[in-house]
Amino acid sequence: MPDSGLIDTAREFNRFYTNFLGVLNRAYLDTEFTLTDARVLFEIGSRKGVSAGALARDLQLDPAYLSRILKRFRADDLIETKADPGDLRSQIITVTTKGHSQFEELGRRSNAQIAERFSNLIDGEPQSVVSAMAAIRALLDPEAAPPPLIIRAYRPGDIGWIVQSQGKAYTEEYGWDMRFEGLVAEVAGKFLANFDPSMEYCWIAERGGINVGSILVTNGGDGVAKLRLLYVDKAARGLGLGKMLVDECIRFARAKKYRQITLWTNDVLHAARGIYLKAGFRLVSEERHRMFGPEENGQTWVLDL
Repeated sequence: MPDSGLIDTAREFNRFYTNFLGVLNRAYLDTEFTLTDARVLFEIGSRKGVSAGALARDLQLDPAYLSRILKRFRADDLIETKADPGDLRSQIITVTTKGHSQFEELGRRSNAQIAERFSNLIDGEPQSVVSAMAAIRALLDPEAAPPPLIIRAYRPGDIGWIVQSQGKAYTEEYGWDMRFEGLVAEVAGKFLANFDPSMEYCWIAERGGINVGSILVTNGGDGVAKLRLLYVDKAARGLGLGKMLVDECIRFARAKKYRQITLWTNDVLHAARGIYLKAGFRLVSEERHRMFGPEENGQTWVLDL
């Protein structure tokens, strides 16, 4: 049996969130619909066609209760039905033109409600909220599919995220002091100040709208590219993301006719070193240092292209 304090906290959150969503209001999103009405219309509107049985099952609604909602929707010209060619005992439900307009309006109002709530938060907090929502869904819904990983070009604000996330992560995991964050800030700042789009690039890995990884290539001169600031967040480890990011760098460097890629890392970063080895990098030098507090073994790796 879970701790009673955990249960009380969960119930308190449920009460807060139902109020946040306006679940108890008769007029959901200042419309004539209840939350259940809106959810039923959303499910019909977002599908090309659905049966009443599938709706009742997916929404976990009593069939008789759902039938009353659908009857009202028909009377209001929001939905129409046709025979199911796969089961003559069933009807396929779709939205009418009027129903589709109402479906779109509910979506617009819902988006506006969330945007208004997020506008009261400081930079970074909306992402934290969405990340927490994703964690709740993943832990409590066994059928929840994780959002796909997306690798994209960096956008304004991403470089600041790189500095913040790496400074925090390496301090927590390896006990490195603030000088490491300073180094990351220096590398990132030089990248922005001297960015050459013809020879340099930065990739951001994103999952469900949340940044979870990064890497960049800078021009080291004399045909040498520098692989910098590879990072994979804890939430995305074990998915092969580090390899994907390194592969992007190698493809880019080859396309830009670099003759070599070089990088500097520390041997304590076992996962990263494993990626470099598999990609064909070779270790060319090592040195002990205390650049970030604890004694570490710095390494320089090279890949001939």
